[in-house]
Amino acid sequence: MPKYVIERDIPDVGSLSTGQVQAVSERSCEVLRALGPRIQWLESHVTADKIYCVYIASNPEEIREHARQVGIPANRISEIKRTIDPTTAEG
Repeated sequence: MPKYVIERDIPDVGSLSTGQVQAVSERSCEVLRALGPRIQWLESHVTADKIYCVYIASNPEEIREHARQVGIPANRISEIKRTIDPTTAEG
């Protein structure tokens, strides 16, 4: 299945408390369980005003439905075509 990066614009998200982050994460996991195995959350990276999430999903519509049910934005969804890291330079 394809892997995607989701960009979520959420003002001041980097200032959320641990409890707030935990509550949103719990809700996200509940929705993911209900949607079934065609969508999986791998990880997220939080900045001051955005969250960048990495998901495996059958299509972008699954990601949009997850966001709708959780009540969080999915402002931009981009399919990952390739992953590179320092070992890529080794050929």
